[in-house]
Amino acid sequence: MADRTELLEVALDSLPEGLALLGGKGQIMLWNRAAEAITGYVSAELLSRQPPERLEPLLLASSGVGDREAWAGPQSGRDAMAHFQHKLGHDVPVIARTLVLRDGLGGRMGAVVIFHPAESLDALPHGECEEGSSAVAGQAEFEDRLTSAFEDYRQGREGFGVLWITVDQAGELRKTHGAGACEAMLGKMARAMASGLRPAEEIGRWGDDEFLVLSHERTPEMLASHAQVLAGLARTADFRWWGDRVSLTVSIGAAQAEREETLADLLEKAKAAMYSSFQAGGNHITSAPGRQACSPS
Repeated sequence: MADRTELLEVALDSLPEGLALLGGKGQIMLWNRAAEAITGYVSAELLSRQPPERLEPLLLASSGVGDREAWAGPQSGRDAMAHFQHKLGHDVPVIARTLVLRDGLGGRMGAVVIFHPAESLDALPHGECEEGSSAVAGQAEFEDRLTSAFEDYRQGREGFGVLWITVDQAGELRKTHGAGACEAMLGKMARAMASGLRPAEEIGRWGDDEFLVLSHERTPEMLASHAQVLAGLARTADFRWWGDRVSLTVSIGAAQAEREETLADLLEKAKAAMYSSFQAGGNHITSAPGRQACSPS
């Protein structure tokens, strides 16, 4: 039996995903090495104890054991996003799945929580896309380059930011002139803004009516200034459809990366800033976080 137990522990420690086994009252019975790496907590300080407060949103909330059944969290048997605090204090988003353990009579004995960091491509926030949209392919191609560039930044490269851009008139143009006109316009806008990119910067589709610019500006102020240039280029794009000239503007959300945040965090900031610009009437730039939208000069 001892040999089997040891083999089981070695096998669980070799898993790439974090794994926690919880008893009926929420105490931690097993904590593998991947869980240690993801959370910063080693098994010796957790075993046979209740989870520390920073881990409760992940473990007790998702397992539904003890007195925490009313808490929201990952549902049993289904992947869901969860957030907890690392031992060092920063927020960690993960994809978590909970398996409730029951005895022969159906009584709840505990739970297994399996989790991994949410920095995978599937966890990245994207723009809105209709089913079968041509933007999906361009978006998928851009993801790899975006993720690779962010990893370079995390390993010491200076400066990383994103500009989340939506064309204010795209929705109306699609309704009045059709999808073909809208796609032609978006191609024109992409070329206009690409002419203003700096070396090593890239622009890619990030939704039906949206773009993402990968930038290496070093400060939020420099990133916002760069966004002003791209907004100006967008306004000068000469788009005509069946002889009608269509005036175009963009709403931009600018977000500068911070060392402790994930790529998904950065994109969420940029997306929220873009929505703020759009809701302010369009033709705006908003820097995230904590800056007010302003009209491009």
